[in-house]
Amino acid sequence: MAKQRILSGVQPTGNLHLGNYLGAICNWVAHQQDYDNFFCVVDLHAITVPHNPQSLAQDTETIAALYLACGIDLAYATIFVQSHVAAHSELAWLLNCVTPLNWLERMIQFKEKAIKQGENVSVGLLDYPVLMAADILLYDADKVPVGEDQKQHLELTRDIVIRINDKFGQPDRPVLKLPDPLIRKEGARVMSLTDGTKKMSKSDESELSRINLLDPPEVIQKKIKKCKTDPIKGLWFDDPERPECHNLLTLYTLLSGQTKEAVAQECQTMGWGQFKPLLTEATIAALAPIQNKYQHLMADKTYLETVLRQGNQKAAGVANQTLERVRAALGYLPKL
Repeated sequence: MAKQRILSGVQPTGNLHLGNYLGAICNWVAHQQDYDNFFCVVDLHAITVPHNPQSLAQDTETIAALYLACGIDLAYATIFVQSHVAAHSELAWLLNCVTPLNWLERMIQFKEKAIKQGENVSVGLLDYPVLMAADILLYDADKVPVGEDQKQHLELTRDIVIRINDKFGQPDRPVLKLPDPLIRKEGARVMSLTDGTKKMSKSDESELSRINLLDPPEVIQKKIKKCKTDPIKGLWFDDPERPECHNLLTLYTLLSGQTKEAVAQECQTMGWGQFKPLLTEATIAALAPIQNKYQHLMADKTYLETVLRQGNQKAAGVANQTLERVRAALGYLPKL
């Protein structure tokens, strides 16, 4: 029996942080042998908000190298660059033409980001979920690893599939495959170090809000030392009045590899002065192998370029088949 296929990706908008790693990539690595994996660097999504063109290419290479450094194995996965597979843009346009505008206007992430950007908000930001749908559907993905904040976008993808299949498919021959979400319960939402009620994010203006995978030990120590806490002695999970406490204990649990029960017992009588050095040590130790492998990969750009070239070719081979299937269903003249 063929393995189910997974598609996921990360934007090249700066360094990956612990939220990306613990909420997504760790899960990809842990289960990669069970699936046929396609992991892309979604650089088309990166320009839906103002970006720095001088760093986009370097950031794209950084994300690809970090995929490998975090443990993605090419024996089980294909790594590629979204914009290098032209089918992503073409399918997004075809899906645009059958997606009602009001479906996009109700997207929560668009509303939140549009408020921040004001008059600078782009059509691309509104259309982001349709491009995401194209990313997923091109590869006939069975499962899509998503965080809670992306569930609405995947629901939109499923709505688009149903609409396309109803309008252009046959009962026994759907045009597009209906994907399902794959959500990790533990650590799926890693929160900000400066506000335990907000998700850790690359878009947060404060660098102190997140720990990046490539942060050196002294920076990690500084960020944890300055992270928001409370005056209560004794640390415990799942207290809605102590979101920062729950978040930091969860980070320690995941980074140290211990069980939640073991951490709860270890930390129940601790103050923050005792706990923060433990979290710092666990974080530095967990990230050291990733940082070492990343430096090795970036020192050999020829290897990284080979990985991406081969990944782009394999991805294009799969994506173009899906694109031609959709073009045919919509009635286009076959390419000559």
